Amino acid sequence: MSKLAITKQAGVATVLIQNPPINILTSDLINEINTFVLSLKGDRDTKVVVFKSFHDTFFIAHLDLHVINGTQGGQAASIEFNHMIENIKAMKQLSIAVVDGVARGGGNEFVMACDLAYGTENAAFAQPELYINIPTGGQGAVQFARRLGKGKALQALLTGADFTAQQAEALNIITQFVPKCDLYEFLAPLLALVSHWELRDIAMYKDIINTSIIDENAGAELELRYFLDRAKEQKTQTIIKAFLKHGGQTEREAHDIQGIFQDTAAELSQ
Repeated sequence: MSKLAITKQAGVATVLIQNPPINILTSDLINEINTFVLSLKGDRDTKVVVFKSFHDTFFIAHLDLHVINGTQGGQAASIEFNHMIENIKAMKQLSIAVVDGVARGGGNEFVMACDLAYGTENAAFAQPELYINIPTGGQGAVQFARRLGKGKALQALLTGADFTAQQAEALNIITQFVPKCDLYEFLAPLLALVSHWELRDIAMYKDIINTSIIDENAGAELELRYFLDRAKEQKTQTIIKAFLKHGGQTEREAHDIQGIFQDTAAELSQ
């Protein structure tokens, strides 16, 4: 791959997007992202995928305007972009966008396709497609409608205005604003904790949440099904036994439940 620099360590894959000059979503970049994401389907060791940018100013600028030309090739490239968004959303792994620059149009749609997104004071998010006579093409309007509600979504799409990371957090476009100077301190424990879980744990909660957003009752039924299935596992019973041994369901829980978890994990790792 020439557009992605991928490193893997302790269950975390870090993907540095590097498509000079400004990380335009060209066909080559889209194809590489699709290839990488699809390669994770049988990968149980990778728990988290963190997307970052090589650029000081841009996370991902937007979809390559050269493919928006109405030709058969251009239309096919645009459809592949849409497939890329779907592929990211369908990942079993936890996907995280770390945005320390501008993400407009397809760049913002990429961010919203990820499970979690963190933006710094250098980040900006927008869907300004109407200025070139097109609607959003990577579920930008769909996501704005679901996250912002009708009025705010219409205002955002019709003005195409930039949102800061703080504004984007308030509107649920991203998960959280994190100052750049605090990024490493913030991400390191999060990645360590999430990578500790099995891939099926992450996929399970993603399944429940995605189903619940569509249909609350279906989500409740799915959650119960997962609960009952997990309750039958020997692993569950072993953990519960150790948890109770180290003070679970006693006064210790009130002030030191993390200590109980740590003692439980230590015993089970022996």
